[in-house]
Amino acid sequence: MVPIELSLSPEQILNDPLLNKGTAFTQEERDALGLNGFLPPRVATLDEQAKRRYQNFQHKTDELSRYTFLSGLQNRNEILFYRLISEHISEMLPLIYTPTVGDVSIHFSVMYRQHRGLYFSYPLRDKISEMVANISHQDLDVIVITDGERILGLGDVGIGGMAIPQGKLSLYTLFGGIHPARTLPIMLDVGTNNQSLIEDPFYLGWRHPRIRGAEYELFVDQVIKALHKRFPHVLLQWEDFAKPNAQPLLERYRNEICSFNDDIQGTAAVALAAILSAVKAAGHKLTNQKIVVLGGGSAGLGISRLIVEAMKMEGLSEAEARNCFFVVDMHGLIHSQTASIDPEQKPFARGSAEVSQWKVADPKHISLLEVIENAHPTVLIGVSTSQGAFNEQIVKTMAKHTPRPIIFPLSNPTSKSEAKPEDLIRWTQGKAIVATGSPFAPVTYEGKEYQIAQCNNVSIFPGVGLGVVVSKTPQVIDKMFIRAAHVLSEYSPLIKDLQAPLFPPLEQLRNVSRAIAIAVVHVAQEEGLSPLSSPQEIERSVDLKMWYPEYPLYTRKQSL
Repeated sequence: MVPIELSLSPEQILNDPLLNKGTAFTQEERDALGLNGFLPPRVATLDEQAKRRYQNFQHKTDELSRYTFLSGLQNRNEILFYRLISEHISEMLPLIYTPTVGDVSIHFSVMYRQHRGLYFSYPLRDKISEMVANISHQDLDVIVITDGERILGLGDVGIGGMAIPQGKLSLYTLFGGIHPARTLPIMLDVGTNNQSLIEDPFYLGWRHPRIRGAEYELFVDQVIKALHKRFPHVLLQWEDFAKPNAQPLLERYRNEICSFNDDIQGTAAVALAAILSAVKAAGHKLTNQKIVVLGGGSAGLGISRLIVEAMKMEGLSEAEARNCFFVVDMHGLIHSQTASIDPEQKPFARGSAEVSQWKVADPKHISLLEVIENAHPTVLIGVSTSQGAFNEQIVKTMAKHTPRPIIFPLSNPTSKSEAKPEDLIRWTQGKAIVATGSPFAPVTYEGKEYQIAQCNNVSIFPGVGLGVVVSKTPQVIDKMFIRAAHVLSEYSPLIKDLQAPLFPPLEQLRNVSRAIAIAVVHVAQEEGLSPLSSPQEIERSVDLKMWYPEYPLYTRKQSL
Protein backbone atom coordinates (compact mmCIF):
# COMPACT_ATOMS: atom_id res chain seq x y z
CA MET A 1 0.00 0.00 0.00
CA VAL A 2 1.46 3.37 -1.05
CA PRO A 3 1.30 5.88 1.82
CA ILE A 4 -0.70 9.10 1.39
CA GLU A 5 1.37 12.20 2.08
CA LEU A 6 -0.09 14.74 4.54
CA SER A 7 1.17 18.19 5.45
CA LEU A 8 -1.46 18.96 8.12
CA SER A 9 -1.01 19.54 11.83
CA PRO A 10 -1.91 16.76 14.32
CA GLU A 11 -5.10 18.61 15.31
CA GLN A 12 -6.16 19.04 11.67
CA ILE A 13 -5.66 15.35 10.97
CA LEU A 14 -7.53 14.19 14.07
CA ASN A 15 -10.40 16.62 13.43
CA ASP A 16 -10.93 15.54 9.81
CA PRO A 17 -13.35 12.57 9.79
CA LEU A 18 -12.01 11.36 6.42
CA LEU A 19 -8.41 11.30 7.71
CA ASN A 20 -8.82 10.45 11.37
CA LYS A 21 -8.02 6.85 12.34
CA GLY A 22 -8.17 7.42 16.09
CA THR A 23 -6.23 4.79 17.99
CA ALA A 24 -5.50 2.90 14.76
CA PHE A 25 -2.67 5.21 13.68
CA THR A 26 0.43 3.02 13.63
CA GLN A 27 3.49 3.99 15.61
CA GLU A 28 5.28 4.84 12.35
CA GLU A 29 2.42 7.17 11.39
CA ARG A 30 2.42 8.77 14.83
CA ASP A 31 6.14 9.44 14.55
CA ALA A 32 5.85 10.87 11.03
CA LEU A 33 2.75 13.01 11.63
CA GLY A 34 3.58 14.25 15.13
CA LEU A 35 0.69 12.38 16.75
CA ASN A 36 2.60 11.06 19.74
CA GLY A 37 0.91 12.26 22.90
CA PHE A 38 -2.36 13.12 21.14
CA LEU A 39 -3.61 9.52 21.43
CA PRO A 40 -3.51 6.71 24.00
CA PRO A 41 -0.28 4.74 23.43
CA ARG A 42 -1.78 1.40 22.43
CA VAL A 43 -2.35 0.91 18.69
CA ALA A 44 -5.70 -0.71 17.82
CA THR A 45 -6.87 -2.37 14.61
CA LEU A 46 -9.95 -1.31 12.67
CA ASP A 47 -11.68 -4.55 13.68
CA GLU A 48 -10.94 -3.88 17.37
CA GLN A 49 -12.28 -0.35 17.06
CA ALA A 50 -15.49 -1.62 15.41
CA LYS A 51 -16.05 -4.12 18.22
CA ARG A 52 -15.49 -1.42 20.84
CA ARG A 53 -17.89 0.97 19.12
CA TYR A 54 -20.52 -1.75 18.83
CA GLN A 55 -20.28 -2.45 22.53
CA ASN A 56 -20.88 1.25 23.21
CA PHE A 57 -23.71 1.30 20.66
CA GLN A 58 -25.52 -1.48 22.51
CA HIS A 59 -25.69 0.67 25.64
CA LYS A 60 -27.96 3.16 23.82
CA THR A 61 -31.58 2.35 24.54
CA ASP A 62 -33.67 4.25 21.97
CA GLU A 63 -33.53 5.01 18.24
CA LEU A 64 -32.66 8.70 18.45
CA SER A 65 -29.82 8.15 20.91
CA ARG A 66 -28.46 5.39 18.70
CA TYR A 67 -28.73 7.66 15.67
CA THR A 68 -26.89 10.38 17.58
CA PHE A 69 -24.17 7.89 18.53
CA LEU A 70 -23.70 6.78 14.91
CA SER A 71 -23.86 10.33 13.57
CA GLY A 72 -21.23 11.41 16.07
CA LEU A 73 -18.99 8.56 14.96
CA GLN A 74 -19.44 9.54 11.32
CA ASN A 75 -18.40 13.08 12.15
CA ARG A 76 -15.24 11.83 13.89
CA ASN A 77 -14.12 8.84 11.84
CA GLU A 78 -15.96 8.00 8.62
CA ILE A 79 -14.02 4.85 7.82
CA LEU A 80 -14.82 3.34 11.22
CA PHE A 81 -18.45 4.48 10.84
CA TYR A 82 -18.84 2.62 7.54
CA ARG A 83 -17.01 -0.45 8.80
CA LEU A 84 -19.31 -0.63 11.84
CA ILE A 85 -22.48 -0.16 9.74
CA SER A 86 -21.36 -2.71 7.15
CA GLU A 87 -20.90 -5.34 9.88
CA HIS A 88 -24.38 -4.70 11.35
CA ILE A 89 -26.40 -3.61 8.31
CA SER A 90 -29.79 -5.07 9.23
CA GLU A 91 -29.62 -3.66 12.73
CA MET A 92 -28.32 -0.20 11.84
CA LEU A 93 -29.83 0.70 8.46
CA PRO A 94 -33.20 1.63 10.03
CA LEU A 95 -31.25 4.03 12.27
CA ILE A 96 -29.25 5.85 9.62
CA TYR A 97 -32.25 5.97 7.28
CA THR A 98 -35.95 5.11 7.44
CA PRO A 99 -37.74 5.15 9.76
CA THR A 100 -35.45 6.94 12.28
CA VAL A 101 -34.35 9.61 9.82
CA GLY A 102 -37.95 10.85 9.80
CA ASP A 103 -37.76 11.64 13.51
CA VAL A 104 -34.37 13.24 12.98
CA SER A 105 -35.76 15.55 10.30
CA ILE A 106 -38.50 16.68 12.65
CA HIS A 107 -36.04 17.42 15.47
CA PHE A 108 -33.19 18.53 13.21
CA SER A 109 -32.72 22.04 14.62
CA VAL A 110 -32.54 20.84 18.22
CA MET A 111 -30.28 17.91 17.33
CA TYR A 112 -27.94 19.89 15.05
CA ARG A 113 -24.32 19.35 16.08
CA GLN A 114 -21.86 19.59 13.22
CA HIS A 115 -21.52 20.86 9.68
CA ARG A 116 -22.23 18.31 6.95
CA GLY A 117 -23.32 19.56 3.55
CA LEU A 118 -24.25 22.91 2.05
CA TYR A 119 -27.24 25.17 2.76
CA PHE A 120 -28.45 27.55 0.05
CA SER A 121 -30.78 29.98 1.82
CA TYR A 122 -32.97 32.28 -0.27
CA PRO A 123 -32.02 35.48 1.61
CA LEU A 124 -28.41 34.77 0.59
CA ARG A 125 -29.20 34.18 -3.08
CA ASP A 126 -26.70 36.82 -4.20
CA LYS A 127 -23.92 34.72 -2.62
CA ILE A 128 -24.63 31.45 -4.44
CA SER A 129 -21.54 31.60 -6.65
CA GLU A 130 -19.40 32.42 -3.63
CA MET A 131 -20.83 29.45 -1.69
CA VAL A 132 -20.15 27.06 -4.55
CA ALA A 133 -16.62 28.40 -4.96
CA ASN A 134 -15.98 27.73 -1.26
CA ILE A 135 -16.78 24.00 -1.56
CA SER A 136 -13.55 22.26 -0.61
CA HIS A 137 -14.11 19.20 -2.81
CA GLN A 138 -11.98 19.24 -5.95
CA ASP A 139 -14.47 16.96 -7.65
CA LEU A 140 -17.75 15.27 -6.81
CA ASP A 141 -19.53 12.13 -7.98
CA VAL A 142 -22.97 12.53 -6.38
CA ILE A 143 -25.04 15.40 -4.98
CA VAL A 144 -28.38 14.80 -3.26
CA ILE A 145 -30.54 17.92 -3.05
CA THR A 146 -33.88 18.71 -1.36
CA ASP A 147 -36.01 21.67 -0.36
CA GLY A 148 -37.62 19.81 2.56
CA GLU A 149 -41.22 20.26 1.44
CA ARG A 150 -42.31 16.61 1.21
CA ILE A 151 -40.10 14.59 3.52
CA LEU A 152 -41.17 10.93 3.54
CA GLY A 153 -44.83 11.01 4.61
CA LEU A 154 -44.21 13.86 7.07
CA GLY A 155 -44.73 16.80 4.75
CA ASP A 156 -42.96 20.14 5.16
CA VAL A 157 -40.15 19.91 7.72
CA GLY A 158 -38.24 22.92 6.40
CA ILE A 159 -34.50 22.85 6.90
CA GLY A 160 -34.88 19.54 8.75
CA GLY A 161 -35.10 17.97 5.31
CA MET A 162 -31.30 18.06 5.24
CA ALA A 163 -31.31 14.79 7.20
CA ILE A 164 -32.56 13.02 4.07
CA PRO A 165 -29.70 13.91 1.67
CA GLN A 166 -27.22 13.19 4.45
CA GLY A 167 -28.74 9.75 4.99
CA LYS A 168 -29.08 8.96 1.28
CA LEU A 169 -25.42 9.69 0.64
CA SER A 170 -24.41 7.37 3.47
CA LEU A 171 -26.28 4.66 1.59
CA TYR A 172 -24.52 5.57 -1.67
CA THR A 173 -21.24 4.90 0.11
CA LEU A 174 -22.38 1.85 2.06
CA PHE A 175 -23.98 -0.02 -0.83
CA GLY A 176 -22.71 1.70 -3.99
CA GLY A 177 -19.13 2.22 -2.90
CA ILE A 178 -19.12 5.93 -3.73
CA HIS A 179 -16.24 7.50 -1.77
CA PRO A 180 -17.69 9.73 0.99
CA ALA A 181 -15.29 12.53 0.03
CA ARG A 182 -16.95 12.68 -3.39
CA THR A 183 -20.50 13.27 -2.13
CA LEU A 184 -22.34 16.43 -1.06
CA PRO A 185 -25.78 16.86 0.57
CA ILE A 186 -27.52 20.13 -0.27
CA MET A 187 -30.49 21.90 1.33
CA LEU A 188 -32.44 24.56 -0.55
CA ASP A 189 -33.80 26.72 2.26
CA VAL A 190 -36.70 28.48 0.55
CA GLY A 191 -38.80 28.96 3.70
CA THR A 192 -41.44 26.72 5.20
CA ASN A 193 -45.23 26.63 5.36
CA ASN A 194 -45.06 24.70 8.61
CA GLN A 195 -46.20 27.39 11.05
CA SER A 196 -44.93 25.46 14.07
CA LEU A 197 -41.41 25.71 12.66
CA ILE A 198 -41.70 29.42 11.96
CA GLU A 199 -42.76 29.92 15.58
CA ASP A 200 -40.13 27.55 16.98
CA PRO A 201 -37.38 29.60 18.72
CA PHE A 202 -34.84 26.85 17.96
CA TYR A 203 -35.62 26.55 14.23
CA LEU A 204 -32.42 27.05 12.23
CA GLY A 205 -33.94 27.77 8.83
CA TRP A 206 -35.36 30.88 7.16
CA ARG A 207 -38.55 31.79 9.06
CA HIS A 208 -40.67 32.77 6.12
CA PRO A 209 -43.46 31.20 4.03
CA ARG A 210 -42.13 29.21 1.09
CA ILE A 211 -41.37 31.18 -2.03
CA ARG A 212 -43.29 30.05 -5.09
CA GLY A 213 -43.52 30.59 -8.81
CA ALA A 214 -40.90 32.63 -10.64
CA GLU A 215 -38.95 33.42 -7.46
CA TYR A 216 -38.55 29.74 -6.66
CA GLU A 217 -37.71 28.74 -10.23
CA LEU A 218 -35.07 31.46 -10.59
CA PHE A 219 -33.47 30.54 -7.26
CA VAL A 220 -33.27 26.84 -8.15
CA ASP A 221 -31.91 27.75 -11.57
CA GLN A 222 -29.14 29.87 -10.00
CA VAL A 223 -28.11 27.00 -7.74
CA ILE A 224 -28.15 24.32 -10.45
CA LYS A 225 -26.22 26.44 -12.93
CA ALA A 226 -23.57 27.29 -10.33
CA LEU A 227 -23.19 23.63 -9.33
CA HIS A 228 -23.07 22.44 -12.94
CA LYS A 229 -20.41 24.99 -13.81
CA ARG A 230 -18.19 23.89 -10.90
CA PHE A 231 -18.93 20.14 -11.22
CA PRO A 232 -19.97 19.50 -14.85
CA HIS A 233 -19.92 15.69 -14.55
CA VAL A 234 -21.63 15.26 -11.18
CA LEU A 235 -24.77 13.14 -10.75
CA LEU A 236 -27.52 15.14 -9.05
CA GLN A 237 -30.36 13.36 -7.25
CA TRP A 238 -33.57 15.32 -6.61
CA GLU A 239 -35.03 14.22 -3.28
CA ASP A 240 -38.38 14.78 -1.52
CA PHE A 241 -39.70 17.70 -3.55
CA ALA A 242 -43.46 18.28 -3.41
CA LYS A 243 -45.63 17.22 -6.34
CA PRO A 244 -45.95 20.72 -7.95
CA ASN A 245 -42.15 20.91 -8.25
CA ALA A 246 -40.89 17.31 -8.47
CA GLN A 247 -41.76 16.37 -12.05
CA PRO A 248 -41.29 19.88 -13.52
CA LEU A 249 -37.78 20.14 -12.03
CA LEU A 250 -36.89 16.70 -13.33
CA GLU A 251 -38.09 17.52 -16.82
CA ARG A 252 -36.49 20.98 -16.76
CA TYR A 253 -33.01 19.76 -15.84
CA ARG A 254 -32.68 16.08 -16.75
CA ASN A 255 -31.02 16.94 -20.08
CA GLU A 256 -29.10 19.92 -18.72
CA ILE A 257 -27.39 18.22 -15.79
CA CYS A 258 -27.03 14.47 -15.24
CA SER A 259 -29.87 13.93 -12.76
CA PHE A 260 -32.84 11.87 -11.63
CA ASN A 261 -35.59 12.06 -9.02
CA ASP A 262 -35.40 9.18 -6.58
CA ASP A 263 -39.00 9.58 -5.36
CA ILE A 264 -40.26 9.30 -8.93
CA GLN A 265 -37.78 7.01 -10.69
CA GLY A 266 -36.11 5.18 -7.81
CA THR A 267 -39.41 4.33 -6.12
CA ALA A 268 -40.82 3.26 -9.46
CA ALA A 269 -37.87 0.99 -10.20
CA VAL A 270 -37.94 -0.79 -6.86
CA ALA A 271 -41.72 -1.25 -7.14
CA LEU A 272 -41.25 -2.63 -10.65
CA ALA A 273 -38.59 -5.03 -9.35
CA ALA A 274 -40.97 -6.22 -6.63
CA ILE A 275 -43.76 -6.80 -9.14
CA LEU A 276 -41.43 -8.61 -11.52
CA SER A 277 -40.34 -10.91 -8.68
CA ALA A 278 -43.90 -11.48 -7.50
CA VAL A 279 -45.33 -12.31 -10.92
CA LYS A 280 -42.41 -14.67 -11.63
CA ALA A 281 -43.07 -16.45 -8.34
CA ALA A 282 -46.77 -16.71 -9.18
CA GLY A 283 -46.00 -17.99 -12.68
CA HIS A 284 -47.57 -14.99 -14.43
CA LYS A 285 -46.45 -12.21 -16.78
CA LEU A 286 -46.04 -8.51 -16.11
CA THR A 287 -48.23 -7.67 -19.09
CA ASN A 288 -51.19 -9.57 -17.60
CA GLN A 289 -51.38 -7.55 -14.38
CA LYS A 290 -54.11 -5.15 -13.34
CA ILE A 291 -52.54 -2.56 -11.06
CA VAL A 292 -54.27 -0.20 -8.63
CA VAL A 293 -52.14 2.65 -7.32
CA LEU A 294 -53.40 4.56 -4.28
CA GLY A 295 -51.74 7.97 -4.48
CA GLY A 296 -51.84 10.16 -7.57
CA GLY A 297 -48.75 12.20 -6.68
CA SER A 298 -45.18 12.10 -7.93
CA ALA A 299 -44.41 8.65 -6.53
CA GLY A 300 -47.62 7.00 -7.74
CA LEU A 301 -47.43 8.48 -11.22
CA GLY A 302 -43.72 7.72 -11.41
CA ILE A 303 -44.37 4.07 -10.59
CA SER A 304 -47.15 3.92 -13.17
CA ARG A 305 -45.09 5.55 -15.92
CA LEU A 306 -42.06 3.30 -15.45
CA ILE A 307 -44.12 0.10 -15.38
CA VAL A 308 -45.84 1.26 -18.57
CA GLU A 309 -42.42 1.57 -20.21
CA ALA A 310 -41.47 -1.89 -18.94
CA MET A 311 -44.70 -3.34 -20.34
CA LYS A 312 -44.01 -1.68 -23.69
CA MET A 313 -40.59 -3.35 -23.76
CA GLU A 314 -42.46 -6.66 -23.34
CA GLY A 315 -44.70 -6.03 -26.32
CA LEU A 316 -47.68 -3.92 -25.25
CA SER A 317 -48.61 -0.67 -26.93
CA GLU A 318 -48.70 2.56 -24.92
CA ALA A 319 -52.50 2.46 -24.73
CA GLU A 320 -52.57 -1.22 -23.77
CA ALA A 321 -50.03 -0.68 -21.01
CA ARG A 322 -51.83 2.35 -19.55
CA ASN A 323 -55.07 0.39 -19.61
CA CYS A 324 -53.56 -1.91 -16.95
CA PHE A 325 -53.63 0.94 -14.39
CA PHE A 326 -56.23 2.36 -12.02
CA VAL A 327 -54.87 5.42 -10.17
CA VAL A 328 -56.78 6.57 -7.09
CA ASP A 329 -56.13 9.84 -5.29
CA MET A 330 -57.91 11.77 -2.54
CA HIS A 331 -60.86 12.41 -4.89
CA GLY A 332 -61.23 8.74 -5.79
CA LEU A 333 -60.51 6.98 -9.07
CA ILE A 334 -59.00 9.28 -11.67
CA HIS A 335 -61.22 9.11 -14.74
CA SER A 336 -62.16 11.38 -17.59
CA GLN A 337 -64.97 13.03 -15.62
CA THR A 338 -62.88 13.74 -12.53
CA ALA A 339 -63.33 17.41 -11.64
CA SER A 340 -59.79 18.30 -10.54
CA ILE A 341 -57.48 16.21 -12.67
CA ASP A 342 -53.84 17.25 -13.04
CA PRO A 343 -52.19 17.24 -16.47
CA GLU A 344 -49.73 14.61 -15.22
CA GLN A 345 -52.62 12.37 -14.14
CA LYS A 346 -54.58 12.69 -17.37
CA PRO A 347 -52.79 9.89 -19.29
CA PHE A 348 -53.98 7.43 -16.62
CA ALA A 349 -57.59 8.60 -16.46
CA ARG A 350 -60.05 5.79 -17.10
CA GLY A 351 -62.70 6.34 -19.75
CA SER A 352 -66.18 7.48 -18.74
CA ALA A 353 -67.77 4.71 -20.81
CA GLU A 354 -65.95 2.10 -18.77
CA VAL A 355 -66.75 3.43 -15.32
CA SER A 356 -70.37 4.11 -16.29
CA GLN A 357 -70.82 0.32 -16.34
CA TRP A 358 -69.52 -0.06 -12.78
CA LYS A 359 -71.67 -0.43 -9.70
CA VAL A 360 -70.75 2.62 -7.61
CA ALA A 361 -72.52 4.95 -5.19
CA ASP A 362 -71.23 8.19 -6.69
CA PRO A 363 -69.69 8.18 -10.21
CA LYS A 364 -67.95 11.46 -9.38
CA HIS A 365 -66.09 9.89 -6.43
CA ILE A 366 -65.29 6.22 -6.95
CA SER A 367 -63.69 4.87 -3.81
CA LEU A 368 -60.75 2.48 -3.55
CA LEU A 369 -63.08 -0.30 -2.43
CA GLU A 370 -65.32 0.26 -5.45
CA VAL A 371 -62.29 0.15 -7.75
CA ILE A 372 -61.27 -3.17 -6.20
CA GLU A 373 -64.82 -4.55 -6.53
CA ASN A 374 -65.10 -3.61 -10.20
CA ALA A 375 -61.56 -3.83 -11.60
CA HIS A 376 -60.41 -7.03 -9.83
CA PRO A 377 -56.74 -5.99 -9.63
CA THR A 378 -53.85 -8.39 -9.11
CA VAL A 379 -51.55 -5.68 -7.69
CA LEU A 380 -52.30 -3.00 -5.08
CA ILE A 381 -49.69 -0.30 -4.41
CA GLY A 382 -49.96 2.37 -1.73
CA VAL A 383 -48.03 5.64 -1.86
CA SER A 384 -50.72 7.77 -0.25
CA THR A 385 -49.29 8.28 3.29
CA SER A 386 -52.81 7.34 4.44
CA GLN A 387 -52.41 5.07 7.46
CA GLY A 388 -54.64 1.99 7.32
CA ALA A 389 -56.07 2.76 3.88
CA PHE A 390 -55.83 -0.92 2.92
CA ASN A 391 -58.45 -2.13 5.37
CA GLU A 392 -59.82 -5.64 5.89
CA GLN A 393 -62.74 -5.25 3.53
CA ILE A 394 -60.56 -3.94 0.70
CA VAL A 395 -57.95 -6.67 1.11
CA LYS A 396 -60.46 -9.51 1.41
CA THR A 397 -62.35 -8.24 -1.62
CA MET A 398 -59.14 -8.20 -3.63
CA ALA A 399 -58.24 -11.72 -2.46
CA LYS A 400 -61.58 -13.05 -3.75
CA HIS A 401 -60.51 -12.43 -7.35
CA THR A 402 -56.82 -13.29 -7.40
CA PRO A 403 -55.13 -16.33 -5.84
CA ARG A 404 -51.88 -14.48 -4.89
CA PRO A 405 -52.69 -10.80 -4.31
CA ILE A 406 -49.62 -8.58 -4.59
CA ILE A 407 -49.95 -5.82 -1.99
CA PHE A 408 -47.36 -3.12 -1.39
CA PRO A 409 -48.10 -0.50 1.32
CA LEU A 410 -45.07 1.66 0.52
CA SER A 411 -45.68 4.89 2.43
CA ASN A 412 -43.02 6.00 4.90
CA PRO A 413 -42.45 6.20 7.80
CA THR A 414 -44.09 3.21 9.53
CA SER A 415 -46.83 5.40 10.98
CA LYS A 416 -47.99 6.27 7.44
CA SER A 417 -48.12 2.72 6.07
CA GLU A 418 -51.38 1.79 4.33
CA ALA A 419 -51.49 -1.53 6.19
CA LYS A 420 -49.59 -3.71 8.63
CA PRO A 421 -48.08 -6.85 7.10
CA GLU A 422 -49.49 -9.07 9.84
CA ASP A 423 -53.00 -7.97 8.88
CA LEU A 424 -52.39 -8.50 5.16
CA ILE A 425 -51.11 -12.03 5.77
CA ARG A 426 -53.99 -12.85 8.11
CA TRP A 427 -56.74 -11.34 5.95
CA THR A 428 -55.52 -13.30 2.89
CA GLN A 429 -54.81 -16.53 4.81
CA GLY A 430 -51.11 -16.28 4.03
CA LYS A 431 -51.59 -15.86 0.26
CA ALA A 432 -50.62 -12.20 -0.11
CA ILE A 433 -47.19 -11.28 -1.48
CA VAL A 434 -46.24 -8.30 0.66
CA ALA A 435 -43.58 -5.61 0.52
CA THR A 436 -43.53 -2.44 2.62
CA GLY A 437 -41.83 0.93 2.48
CA SER A 438 -40.51 0.78 6.04
CA PRO A 439 -39.00 -2.21 7.85
CA PHE A 440 -41.40 -4.60 9.61
CA ALA A 441 -40.72 -7.69 11.69
CA PRO A 442 -41.44 -11.17 10.26
CA VAL A 443 -45.03 -12.36 10.52
CA THR A 444 -46.02 -15.77 11.91
CA TYR A 445 -49.30 -17.16 10.62
CA GLU A 446 -50.56 -20.71 11.24
CA GLY A 447 -47.11 -21.88 12.23
CA LYS A 448 -45.33 -20.40 9.21
CA GLU A 449 -42.99 -17.42 9.33
CA TYR A 450 -43.22 -14.85 6.53
CA GLN A 451 -40.29 -12.51 6.00
CA ILE A 452 -41.52 -9.03 5.05
CA ALA A 453 -39.51 -7.40 2.29
CA GLN A 454 -38.79 -3.69 2.57
CA CYS A 455 -39.47 -2.13 -0.81
CA ASN A 456 -36.78 0.44 -0.16
CA ASN A 457 -35.13 2.57 -2.83
CA VAL A 458 -31.78 1.60 -1.31
CA SER A 459 -32.06 -1.60 -3.35
CA ILE A 460 -31.87 0.46 -6.55
CA PHE A 461 -30.40 3.96 -6.38
CA PRO A 462 -26.85 3.18 -5.12
CA GLY A 463 -26.30 0.76 -8.01
CA VAL A 464 -27.87 3.08 -10.56
CA GLY A 465 -25.79 5.99 -9.25
CA LEU A 466 -22.59 3.95 -9.35
CA GLY A 467 -23.32 2.88 -12.92
CA VAL A 468 -24.08 6.45 -14.00
CA VAL A 469 -20.85 7.74 -12.45
CA VAL A 470 -18.73 4.99 -14.00
CA SER A 471 -20.34 5.29 -17.44
CA LYS A 472 -19.80 9.08 -17.55
CA THR A 473 -23.22 9.36 -19.20
CA PRO A 474 -24.51 12.93 -19.60
CA GLN A 475 -28.06 11.87 -18.74
CA VAL A 476 -30.04 9.28 -16.81
CA ILE A 477 -32.69 7.53 -18.90
CA ASP A 478 -35.67 5.41 -17.84
CA LYS A 479 -34.24 2.34 -19.54
CA MET A 480 -31.49 2.33 -16.90
CA PHE A 481 -34.06 2.03 -14.11
CA ILE A 482 -35.97 -0.69 -15.95
CA ARG A 483 -32.78 -2.70 -16.46
CA ALA A 484 -31.89 -2.16 -12.80
CA ALA A 485 -35.31 -3.47 -11.75
CA HIS A 486 -34.81 -6.62 -13.81
CA VAL A 487 -31.40 -7.20 -12.24
CA LEU A 488 -32.79 -6.74 -8.73
CA SER A 489 -35.65 -9.15 -9.44
CA GLU A 490 -33.13 -11.82 -10.44
CA TYR A 491 -31.86 -11.79 -6.85
CA SER A 492 -35.32 -12.33 -5.35
CA PRO A 493 -35.43 -15.24 -2.85
CA LEU A 494 -39.20 -15.49 -3.40
CA ILE A 495 -38.70 -17.08 -6.79
CA LYS A 496 -37.25 -20.19 -5.11
CA ASP A 497 -39.29 -20.12 -1.89
CA LEU A 498 -42.81 -18.70 -1.74
CA GLN A 499 -42.43 -17.92 1.97
CA ALA A 500 -39.20 -15.98 1.38
CA PRO A 501 -39.11 -12.18 0.95
CA LEU A 502 -39.23 -10.38 -2.38
CA PHE A 503 -35.80 -8.80 -1.99
CA PRO A 504 -32.37 -10.15 -1.13
CA PRO A 505 -31.05 -9.50 2.39
CA LEU A 506 -29.30 -6.21 3.04
CA GLU A 507 -26.03 -8.06 3.44
CA GLN A 508 -26.15 -8.85 -0.29
CA LEU A 509 -26.97 -5.36 -1.48
CA ARG A 510 -23.40 -4.35 -2.21
CA ASN A 511 -23.12 -7.24 -4.69
CA VAL A 512 -26.56 -6.39 -6.09
CA SER A 513 -25.50 -2.75 -6.53
CA ARG A 514 -22.42 -3.90 -8.42
CA ALA A 515 -24.58 -5.98 -10.77
CA ILE A 516 -27.00 -3.08 -11.27
CA ALA A 517 -24.12 -0.68 -11.96
CA ILE A 518 -22.71 -3.00 -14.63
CA ALA A 519 -26.16 -3.26 -16.24
CA VAL A 520 -26.58 0.54 -16.20
CA VAL A 521 -23.22 1.03 -17.90
CA HIS A 522 -24.27 -1.46 -20.58
CA VAL A 523 -27.45 0.55 -21.17
CA ALA A 524 -25.42 3.76 -21.46
CA GLN A 525 -23.18 2.03 -23.97
CA GLU A 526 -26.14 0.67 -25.97
CA GLU A 527 -27.60 4.18 -26.18
CA GLY A 528 -24.31 5.77 -27.21
CA LEU A 529 -23.93 7.59 -23.89
CA SER A 530 -20.72 5.96 -22.60
CA PRO A 531 -17.18 5.64 -23.96
CA LEU A 532 -16.63 2.27 -22.21
CA SER A 533 -16.55 -0.67 -24.58
CA SER A 534 -15.89 -4.29 -23.63
CA PRO A 535 -17.69 -6.17 -20.82
CA GLN A 536 -14.32 -6.69 -19.16
CA GLU A 537 -13.57 -2.97 -19.21
CA ILE A 538 -17.01 -2.20 -17.77
CA GLU A 539 -16.65 -4.65 -14.88
CA ARG A 540 -13.11 -3.50 -14.15
CA SER A 541 -14.19 0.16 -14.11
CA VAL A 542 -17.06 -0.59 -11.70
CA ASP A 543 -14.81 -2.57 -9.37
CA LEU A 544 -12.12 0.12 -9.34
CA LYS A 545 -14.71 2.76 -8.44
CA MET A 546 -16.14 0.92 -5.43
CA TRP A 547 -14.64 2.21 -2.18
CA TYR A 548 -14.31 -0.01 0.89
CA PRO A 549 -13.94 1.17 4.52
CA GLU A 550 -10.29 0.32 5.10
CA TYR A 551 -7.60 2.51 6.61
CA PRO A 552 -4.90 3.83 4.26
CA LEU A 553 -1.32 4.48 5.35
CA TYR A 554 -0.16 8.05 5.95
CA THR A 555 3.21 9.72 6.02
CA ARG A 556 4.49 13.29 6.34
CA LYS A 557 4.78 15.20 3.07
CA GLN A 558 8.37 16.19 2.54
CA SER A 559 8.96 19.89 1.95
CA LEU A 560 10.82 20.81 -1.24
